[in-house]
Amino acid sequence: MGLTRQKHAKKNMGFYKRNFQFHEPFQVLLDGTFCQAALRNKIQIREQLPGYLGGATQLCTTRCVLKELESLGKALYGAKLIAQRFQIRNCSHHKDPVSGSACLLSMIEEGNLHHFFIATQDQDLANKVKKKAGVPLLFIIQNTMVLDKPSPKSLAFVQKLQTDQLIPEHQKQSIVQLKEKEGLAKQEGEKRRKRKRAGGPNPLSCLKKKKKTQEGQEPSAEKKKRRKRKRNRVKAEAMQSVQKNEEE
Repeated sequence: MGLTRQKHAKKNMGFYKRNFQFHEPFQVLLDGTFCQAALRNKIQIREQLPGYLGGATQLCTTRCVLKELESLGKALYGAKLIAQRFQIRNCSHHKDPVSGSACLLSMIEEGNLHHFFIATQDQDLANKVKKKAGVPLLFIIQNTMVLDKPSPKSLAFVQKLQTDQLIPEHQKQSIVQLKEKEGLAKQEGEKRRKRKRAGGPNPLSCLKKKKKTQEGQEPSAEKKKRRKRKRNRVKAEAMQSVQKNEEE
């Protein structure tokens, strides 16, 4: 189990070294919860952490973390003694101290320029750290320190960076130009389709055709009437001639 955990740590450290330029000595910012967990699980942070990370390590904290541990009293007295042995990193809360979690979050703003690791057992703080790219997260589980795998935010940042490096600048400009041309082509195609629809059959021409048809039908009806009258006249004349013959 120890070899597997060490293998994962080495892989994760390689990720941060290649993509975020982490280098020795690794600076690890610890809060009171991590110190308390280390004390409870009898973990020697100063001795064990360099071997786990594979390089020289600087253990650090802030004045806000120390102030918070002091305010919590005897319950965290041992954690305060451990934290007091670490180097102090200057934060921006000299006059108005804030909570330890808020202070550590402020230390990794603007892209974590100082390449800090964050060591904490505070789940809320851990979730906020994972939303920032390039910030390794350490915690204690089953009496062992664990370096968390890179967060989705860090993976997405690296993927975008690699994509931008693969595509030269002139190709990016060409892609933009092609997209613009494609957009113009679509607009022209829409105009052409609209013109084609507007050039359909004229309703007025249809009405004219119907009128012609009606006009053409009227003479044929009159002819039929004339024929009928003629037939009736012929029949009447024939009947008259027959009556004359009978009288004679």
